[in-house]
Amino acid sequence: MLSVKNITDIDCLTVADINLIMENAETFSEVLSRDFKKVPALRGKTVLNMFFESSTRTRNSFEIAAKRLGADTMNFSASASSLNKGESIIDTVKTLQSMIVDLAIIRHSDSGVIDYILSKTDIPLINAGDGKHQHPTQALLDLYTIRQNYKTFKNLKVAIVGDIVNSRVARSDISLFKKMCMDVTLVSAPMLMPENPDYFGSKIVKSIDDVIEETDVLYMLRMQFERQAKKYYPSVQEYNRFFSLDKKRLERIKEKSIIMHPGPVNRGIEISEQVMDNMENFNGRIKINRQVENGLAVRMALIYLILAAGGAGKDNIETNN
Repeated sequence: MLSVKNITDIDCLTVADINLIMENAETFSEVLSRDFKKVPALRGKTVLNMFFESSTRTRNSFEIAAKRLGADTMNFSASASSLNKGESIIDTVKTLQSMIVDLAIIRHSDSGVIDYILSKTDIPLINAGDGKHQHPTQALLDLYTIRQNYKTFKNLKVAIVGDIVNSRVARSDISLFKKMCMDVTLVSAPMLMPENPDYFGSKIVKSIDDVIEETDVLYMLRMQFERQAKKYYPSVQEYNRFFSLDKKRLERIKEKSIIMHPGPVNRGIEISEQVMDNMENFNGRIKINRQVENGLAVRMALIYLILAAGGAGKDNIETNN
């Protein structure tokens, strides 16, 4: 059983919680490989998706995950809601909670809004991304992807590259990877780092070339143009010079190293067009599509562990129709 009923950030999870999520994700990966990809574990439960910010991968992943578990789903659209009539976000959540919702999945553009909602309601919540703060389920699916490629997390060398200051994925991944005893290096320019980079407690280098030959996991961050109130970097060409992954750099990585990206990729910025168009030709080392696939299993595990009676793990999962 998880030690918490809400997934607000990575810090709320213990190592035992994380291992339990990984074990359940493995079970649900097996379920998803079958011809019949559903289990009736959450029949009668209702999961609410509240996305106040655009999303394709995360929103659809959560919706499919809930349906694969047998739950009913409700999708909230902020543009078509009473928020446009002046209703507060708390009143909106309470109204939907009155419809006997069992779990809310919430994404919002404001950092900290998940904790605020949690302080005003008692419905279990999963943070699907809040501003620049956290994106815990992305970090967990990233960890599960790494787990499929390495026998142990301890001392794995991970390089997280790019727009650190605007990235909630970076904050969640750094916290989770360090918690699991990985060696995390940040690859970024001063203008793409927070004012106090020492907060992360990680080594910082200024070019991907400084780490590419020694890293086990090369994690390319998306340039967060939608969160940039100012221009953080002088030009795409200058960014390419220090931080982009092209074919020449890809050929320099270690034999068993893997490449990850949270998506969607800004082609020609984080990763070159040539690499993106030929991902299948790099011996399965680029895990972007696998991350999306793994997101479904990890989110099934989280929803199940929060809502299933007992929530004690994979041995309690019924697989009959």
